[in-house]
Amino acid sequence: MRALRERTAAVPPHIVDVGVALLCYLLMAVSSGNHNNARPIVLLLVAVATLPLVWRRRWPLPVTAVCGAGTVTLTFLDGLGDMPYSQLVATYTFAAFSGPLSRLVGVAGTAVGIGVSFLGHDEKLAQLPVVALVFLGAYALGTGTRARHDRIALLEERNRRHAEEREAAAARERERIARDMHDILAHSISLIAVQAEAGPVLVRSDPSRAERVFDTIGETARETLTQLRRTLGMLRGEAGTRAPQPDLDGLAALADRAREAGLAVALEERGEKRPLPPELGLAAYRVVQESLTNVVRHASAKRVWIRLDWASDQLGVEVRDDGRGPSAGAGGGHGIVGMRERVGAVGGALRTGPGPGGTGFQVNATLPVQAHG
Repeated sequence: MRALRERTAAVPPHIVDVGVALLCYLLMAVSSGNHNNARPIVLLLVAVATLPLVWRRRWPLPVTAVCGAGTVTLTFLDGLGDMPYSQLVATYTFAAFSGPLSRLVGVAGTAVGIGVSFLGHDEKLAQLPVVALVFLGAYALGTGTRARHDRIALLEERNRRHAEEREAAAARERERIARDMHDILAHSISLIAVQAEAGPVLVRSDPSRAERVFDTIGETARETLTQLRRTLGMLRGEAGTRAPQPDLDGLAALADRAREAGLAVALEERGEKRPLPPELGLAAYRVVQESLTNVVRHASAKRVWIRLDWASDQLGVEVRDDGRGPSAGAGGGHGIVGMRERVGAVGGALRTGPGPGGTGFQVNATLPVQAHG
């Protein structure tokens, strides 16, 4: 049976329906000929009762009505033969392909047709239970087919949703990795470039400070390589690459590297500090890191203020400088966009714009601590 289903599944449905209609016609014509010498009117009614099955999938209920009319008329002419094959196929069809209301109408019409067929044939009333049982079997087969189709459609829809969810998750992961790589490279390369430019001058004027600058360049480069290897390892799915991500504990080191680049950095914290979920701590760290990167690259600033404000339900992160302000271009490119996406991903909000009195540039991030606690 499984092999038969697989073979028939490969045949176009309309070809199957044509074959079913012709087979029913032949069976009922032969059966009618055995009972009634196959009068032309009987053969015509057999055609009426069977050939509409060609369109049974498109119009299940109308086909059932036409086939039923032809079958009932054959019973009045005593030309039905042994079995109403076409009506059984029609019953199976509306049970398998029709909606609830159409199925109810089809069942009622079939019951009426069976009852009318036995009018004036008292000698055949003993066959009524058998006929009813046969029609119930055809309806049950159709119901089973409909349930199987519904189950297949449900599984296909579920698979489609799962595929979309996997694609969306992969896209989010790619965006997260792209933001991480942008933050890592932009910050580190900017600091290395600034310190490397200052290095030759300091070698002549302040050798001891020049030595610290070059040490900082080396440390920054090594840390950058470590973070890149970690990020790329996560992208490749390598085991052992999910090392702890940076968090607020790394802000002091960020401030120190910015000071080595020539900025006067003030780091201030207000309120009661408490542990944060990794994704929230990483978001706060990246906001400060990207803000410092923009200051180094664009602002021509001398001072930077970093402030953390702890409240009962949120953490405020503020980074502002005394540089050229928004006209310096700090709001362009992917940096601010990446910060806004990262903060939004954890349910926070980001505001950027001129600093107090229109001096410098200011970044304010609000992160919902309670929602992640």
